[in-house]
Amino acid sequence: MERIKIGKMAKRDYYEVLGINKNSSDSEIKKAYRKAAMKYHPDKFASASENEKKDAENKFKEINEAYEILSDPQKKAVYDQYGHAAFENGGTGAGGFGGGQGFGGFGGAGGFDFEDLGDIFGSFFGGRSRSQGPRVHQGSDLRYNLKLTLEDVAFGTEKEIKYKREGQCKTCHGSGAEPGHHMKTCDKCGGSGSVRLQQRTMFGIQSVIQECDKCHGTGKIPEKECHSCHGTGLEKETYTRKVRFPSGVETGQRLVVREGGNAGANGGIFGDLYVYVTVEKHDIFERINEHDIHCEVPIKMTTAILGGEVEVPTLNGKKKIVIPEGTQNGKIFRLRNEGIKYSRSESRGDEIVEIKVEIPVNLTDKQKEILRDFDGSLDNKKNFKKAQTFKDKIKRFFNKFEN
Repeated sequence: MERIKIGKMAKRDYYEVLGINKNSSDSEIKKAYRKAAMKYHPDKFASASENEKKDAENKFKEINEAYEILSDPQKKAVYDQYGHAAFENGGTGAGGFGGGQGFGGFGGAGGFDFEDLGDIFGSFFGGRSRSQGPRVHQGSDLRYNLKLTLEDVAFGTEKEIKYKREGQCKTCHGSGAEPGHHMKTCDKCGGSGSVRLQQRTMFGIQSVIQECDKCHGTGKIPEKECHSCHGTGLEKETYTRKVRFPSGVETGQRLVVREGGNAGANGGIFGDLYVYVTVEKHDIFERINEHDIHCEVPIKMTTAILGGEVEVPTLNGKKKIVIPEGTQNGKIFRLRNEGIKYSRSESRGDEIVEIKVEIPVNLTDKQKEILRDFDGSLDNKKNFKKAQTFKDKIKRFFNKFEN
């Protein structure tokens, strides 16, 4: 199928977008989608140029749009027959055939749904109906919310998660057939997975292709239904799986565990599990960006005045830093490579240590007297340079008004 021009824009063929052909199976379509989506996922272009980011974002949207159509058997059949035109103007198929008039009014209000009309448009326009073939059921995706500590995030971690899901029946191993019995061709659809019905429409009697309600589109039915799952091939299970989380993950990010979701009926494909991460608040450290952390360290007033050595916490344990004489409140020390590890190298971010000078409280009268004597011995210009500079600025400011 060639590119279809819409106005001045050219839309790529959905099969070309995913790198597959029309005869590709459901599993092949899904595999191609995963590969393409992983290649152009926005997270991979975080450090790229703005043009590269925009190009990747557009391709990622295009890939998802293609998969949305081709992964749905009915939409795929419509696309194979009419191409992009069937989905233009916000419609589900009719919009490409005349907008407000003609076939544009067949959606919803007229009591029709384009996906259910099947062969109506094919017959009317001289087209040929297209059999969708047996369907492979895919299980639904699941979501799992997981809390990680800052330590987990700093170095990467492996977590064992346990949750309930629809698994394959252990009696029939997902087939739906009673042990000792086999699956046979559906006698209603002849193994095609779909049936052709005749419906009376405003155009007369028309053919409509629908999923077979006996085999649910698979083309197969059990000779005898499994007594455990009643032919569905499914049963509830508690599933345990180990998941590896790289360093540097952030709250809101998700990790996809392929085939960790619910099983598809009658031996179908498993859905995926989406693990959403929340990084818990830490008692000591605050994460200030992707790889750097911040820590406030209180020190005594006398240590700030006289200098000394203090012990500070890091993610690797305790570390001593030297406090120079006359250290002011808010002084910053940067501890290199004490932050969060980069996911693709051994490098780490930094720990930012902010000094908080603590003023003593609950002083005795004697201590207050000592401090007053000490204060009286100080030279404002020599010992309090910032305060003196600020005082001089205020004096100059008000002098402007006096002059």
